[in-house]
Amino acid sequence: MRRGEKGGRARAPEGGPGLLAQLHNPPGGRNARIMLLALAVDRTGSGLWAASSVLYLTFVTHLSAQQIGVLLGVAGVAGIAGSPLAGRLAGRFPVRPLLIGCHLLRLVTLGLVLVCTGFDALLPVVAVTYLGDRAAKTLEMLFATRVAGERRAAYQALSRSAANAGYGVGAGIAAIGLAVGTTGAYRALILGNALSFLVAAVLVWRTSEPGGSAVEVARAGGAARAGGAESGAPVFAGERDSVRPSSPWRDRGYLRFVLLDIPMNLDDSVLAVGLPLWLVNRTSAPHALVPVFLVLNTVMVVVLQLSVSKRAEGPRRATGAVLLYGVLMFAGCGFLATATRGGSWVAGAVLLAAALLVTLAELMRSVSSWELAVLLAPRDARAAYLGVAGMSQSIQKSAGPPLLTGVVMVAGPAGWLVLGTVVAGLAVVQRRACAHRLGVGSPPAEAAALTVR
Repeated sequence: MRRGEKGGRARAPEGGPGLLAQLHNPPGGRNARIMLLALAVDRTGSGLWAASSVLYLTFVTHLSAQQIGVLLGVAGVAGIAGSPLAGRLAGRFPVRPLLIGCHLLRLVTLGLVLVCTGFDALLPVVAVTYLGDRAAKTLEMLFATRVAGERRAAYQALSRSAANAGYGVGAGIAAIGLAVGTTGAYRALILGNALSFLVAAVLVWRTSEPGGSAVEVARAGGAARAGGAESGAPVFAGERDSVRPSSPWRDRGYLRFVLLDIPMNLDDSVLAVGLPLWLVNRTSAPHALVPVFLVLNTVMVVVLQLSVSKRAEGPRRATGAVLLYGVLMFAGCGFLATATRGGSWVAGAVLLAAALLVTLAELMRSVSSWELAVLLAPRDARAAYLGVAGMSQSIQKSAGPPLLTGVVMVAGPAGWLVLGTVVAGLAVVQRRACAHRLGVGSPPAEAAALTVR
């Protein structure tokens, strides 16, 4: 980030400006403010697509349930390639035109969805759409890393708040279209998603290309001393760049982080797939609670993400957040396991508690995964490294739902207990591996300091 840039000078004081004030003056200044608006517009379109795509494919293109499953499954696999591809390209070309290209690519493919009616034609079109979607998310992450500099965690919190607000608006608009239920209404929703990409591209065009990779600042009880790896002082990503592979595919330590980050993203599938299906099929809780889970999650992310991010900035706190993620996921899975007992309202209360815990876990994961992916990457190859790190979310989105429906839920309450135990155990492994690579200690009270006030 340029030192003279307006948004890089002011650090929000503890208990300082609220969410709206920081959205108006985010880390990174004007560029970041425009990018946050573009992201909100993009996610509004994503909300339209998420709420209407299956019904559109069913009632307008007349695909069978099996064809829709294959279509979305293949698209999910294609999306996995989007992150490393974007990272590789961003290491050679400016991020801004690449992101504009991703928005325009999805504009074209969504336009083709409106004119394609057969499964064979829709398969490559939807797959390219998903690939562009994941590539765009990785490029947004790279843009933020460069423009927000050492305050990237605060920017990440603002971006998640803006994204969730946009997603909620899109889902609300989609609800109106779905209530109408005509072919024209379904097509209008898909067209609205396509137009969101055009608006987002125009907004990104109004930004300027961010400077080179942001300089990382050591923040774990003081600056690292030279030769800290041997002396026991903290050693951060930038200080070990000279001994790390320039390619993430040859960096076994970073690949281990990405591999372990896959189960660290399972909260997404638990909230979107596991929780609703468990309620409907295995508990006596009222079905009307299903949309409440989404509302609870959206509101908590918008309201609390910024507060959580302040308690998970820097290497020491980010690694501590990984531990807290494991604890929260274990507790959430434990509540899911016990939801099969008691009456309908007891089961409903238990499931709401589970949704609360898993959402808190999501808040911790969103900050820690972002922060660690950046800190663990060498500065001169950060684009390629973050592209590979972005694969963890894509892989989880493809593998998570079948894992929950085909293994965890089939095993009943014991399946949830095993899942919670495994995730908590892997969180311990991830925290130790990251702490060792970053050279930070492990004070016993680390996780306790991350509680949300």
